[in-house]
Amino acid sequence: MAARDGWMRRPLNRQLVTSVLAPESGVLGQGVRFALAGSLVALVYLLTTTILALVIPFQVALACGFCLALAVHFTLQRFFVWVHREGFALPLRRQAGRYLAIAAAQYGLTAASTSVLPPLLGLPTEVVYLLAFALITATNFVVLRNGIFHAG
Repeated sequence: MAARDGWMRRPLNRQLVTSVLAPESGVLGQGVRFALAGSLVALVYLLTTTILALVIPFQVALACGFCLALAVHFTLQRFFVWVHREGFALPLRRQAGRYLAIAAAQYGLTAASTSVLPPLLGLPTEVVYLLAFALITATNFVVLRNGIFHAG
Protein backbone atom coordinates (compact mmCIF):
# COMPACT_ATOMS: atom_id res chain seq x y z
CA MET A 1 0.00 0.00 0.00
CA ALA A 2 2.80 2.46 0.91
CA ALA A 3 4.57 1.91 -2.41
CA ARG A 4 1.34 2.66 -4.26
CA ASP A 5 0.75 5.83 -2.28
CA GLY A 6 4.15 7.18 -3.27
CA TRP A 7 7.13 8.25 -1.25
CA MET A 8 6.06 11.88 -0.72
CA ARG A 9 2.58 10.97 0.48
CA ARG A 10 3.93 9.56 3.71
CA PRO A 11 3.64 12.30 6.35
CA LEU A 12 7.12 11.74 7.81
CA ASN A 13 8.81 11.98 4.40
CA ARG A 14 6.84 15.09 3.44
CA GLN A 15 7.66 16.68 6.79
CA LEU A 16 11.36 15.89 6.40
CA VAL A 17 11.56 17.34 2.88
CA THR A 18 9.56 20.41 3.92
CA SER A 19 11.75 21.05 6.94
CA VAL A 20 14.99 20.69 4.94
CA LEU A 21 13.73 23.09 2.28
CA ALA A 22 12.55 25.69 4.81
CA PRO A 23 14.74 28.80 5.28
CA GLU A 24 14.95 28.17 9.03
CA SER A 25 16.31 24.62 8.57
CA GLY A 26 19.79 25.66 9.67
CA VAL A 27 23.12 24.32 8.49
CA LEU A 28 21.76 20.83 7.74
CA GLY A 29 19.08 22.18 5.43
CA GLN A 30 21.56 24.54 3.80
CA GLY A 31 23.97 21.66 3.28
CA VAL A 32 21.30 19.52 1.63
CA ARG A 33 20.19 22.41 -0.59
CA PHE A 34 23.86 23.19 -1.40
CA ALA A 35 24.41 19.59 -2.52
CA LEU A 36 21.21 19.54 -4.58
CA ALA A 37 22.07 22.83 -6.27
CA GLY A 38 25.63 21.68 -6.96
CA SER A 39 24.37 18.47 -8.52
CA LEU A 40 21.98 20.35 -10.80
CA VAL A 41 24.71 22.82 -11.80
CA ALA A 42 27.11 19.97 -12.61
CA LEU A 43 24.44 18.45 -14.85
CA VAL A 44 23.80 21.79 -16.59
CA TYR A 45 27.53 22.28 -17.14
CA LEU A 46 28.08 18.78 -18.47
CA LEU A 47 25.04 18.73 -20.76
CA THR A 48 25.55 22.24 -22.10
CA THR A 49 29.19 21.65 -22.90
CA THR A 50 28.58 18.22 -24.40
CA ILE A 51 25.65 19.28 -26.58
CA LEU A 52 27.27 22.51 -27.78
CA ALA A 53 30.48 20.64 -28.59
CA LEU A 54 28.53 18.76 -31.25
CA VAL A 55 28.09 21.97 -33.26
CA ILE A 56 30.87 24.36 -32.17
CA PRO A 57 34.53 23.89 -31.17
CA PHE A 58 34.94 22.22 -27.78
CA GLN A 59 36.79 25.09 -26.10
CA VAL A 60 33.99 27.50 -27.07
CA ALA A 61 31.41 25.00 -25.82
CA LEU A 62 33.35 24.65 -22.58
CA ALA A 63 33.36 28.42 -22.03
CA CYS A 64 29.63 28.64 -22.79
CA GLY A 65 28.89 25.75 -20.44
CA PHE A 66 31.00 27.32 -17.69
CA CYS A 67 29.26 30.71 -18.02
CA LEU A 68 25.80 29.15 -17.99
CA ALA A 69 26.75 26.96 -15.02
CA LEU A 70 27.98 30.05 -13.12
CA ALA A 71 24.71 31.89 -13.79
CA VAL A 72 22.60 28.91 -12.72
CA HIS A 73 24.78 28.33 -9.64
CA PHE A 74 24.57 31.96 -8.49
CA THR A 75 20.81 32.00 -9.00
CA LEU A 76 20.28 28.75 -7.07
CA GLN A 77 22.56 29.92 -4.25
CA ARG A 78 20.63 33.17 -3.90
CA PHE A 79 17.07 31.91 -4.28
CA PHE A 80 17.23 28.31 -3.06
CA VAL A 81 20.25 27.45 -0.91
CA TRP A 82 20.76 30.54 1.27
CA VAL A 83 17.29 32.10 1.23
CA HIS A 84 16.44 33.97 4.45
CA ARG A 85 13.13 35.29 5.66
CA GLU A 86 14.81 38.52 6.77
CA GLY A 87 16.67 39.03 3.47
CA PHE A 88 20.37 39.31 2.69
CA ALA A 89 22.93 41.58 4.33
CA LEU A 90 24.51 42.41 0.96
CA PRO A 91 22.71 43.82 -2.07
CA LEU A 92 22.64 41.77 -5.29
CA ARG A 93 25.46 43.73 -6.95
CA ARG A 94 27.90 43.14 -4.05
CA GLN A 95 26.91 39.48 -3.85
CA ALA A 96 27.58 39.06 -7.57
CA GLY A 97 30.96 40.79 -7.30
CA ARG A 98 32.09 38.64 -4.39
CA TYR A 99 30.69 35.52 -6.04
CA LEU A 100 32.63 36.14 -9.27
CA ALA A 101 35.81 36.82 -7.28
CA ILE A 102 35.38 33.50 -5.46
CA ALA A 103 34.68 31.68 -8.74
CA ALA A 104 37.87 33.12 -10.28
CA ALA A 105 39.89 32.17 -7.19
CA GLN A 106 38.49 28.62 -7.28
CA TYR A 107 39.41 28.25 -10.93
CA GLY A 108 42.89 29.59 -10.30
CA LEU A 109 43.45 27.32 -7.29
CA THR A 110 42.23 24.29 -9.20
CA ALA A 111 44.40 25.07 -12.24
CA ALA A 112 47.47 25.76 -10.08
CA SER A 113 47.05 22.71 -7.86
CA THR A 114 46.52 20.32 -10.77
CA SER A 115 49.56 21.65 -12.62
CA VAL A 116 52.00 21.94 -9.68
CA LEU A 117 51.06 19.29 -7.11
CA PRO A 118 50.93 16.00 -9.08
CA PRO A 119 54.68 15.77 -9.70
CA LEU A 120 55.50 17.07 -6.21
CA LEU A 121 53.21 14.56 -4.50
CA GLY A 122 53.74 11.72 -6.95
CA LEU A 123 50.01 11.48 -7.55
CA PRO A 124 47.97 11.36 -10.76
CA THR A 125 46.48 14.69 -11.82
CA GLU A 126 42.96 13.28 -11.45
CA VAL A 127 43.57 12.41 -7.79
CA VAL A 128 44.89 15.90 -7.06
CA TYR A 129 41.91 17.35 -8.92
CA LEU A 130 39.43 15.34 -6.83
CA LEU A 131 41.16 16.32 -3.59
CA ALA A 132 41.25 19.99 -4.62
CA PHE A 133 37.60 19.78 -5.65
CA ALA A 134 36.56 18.38 -2.26
CA LEU A 135 38.55 20.97 -0.32
CA ILE A 136 37.34 23.86 -2.47
CA THR A 137 33.72 22.70 -2.24
CA ALA A 138 33.84 22.56 1.56
CA THR A 139 35.51 25.97 1.69
CA ASN A 140 32.98 27.31 -0.79
CA PHE A 141 30.11 26.29 1.50
CA VAL A 142 31.59 28.29 4.38
CA VAL A 143 32.49 31.32 2.26
CA LEU A 144 29.11 31.49 0.51
CA ARG A 145 27.26 31.00 3.80
CA ASN A 146 29.22 33.56 5.81
CA GLY A 147 30.63 36.03 3.31
CA ILE A 148 28.23 36.38 0.41
CA PHE A 149 24.70 35.10 1.06
CA HIS A 150 24.40 35.73 4.81
CA ALA A 151 21.28 37.14 6.40
CA GLY A 152 20.78 40.83 7.11
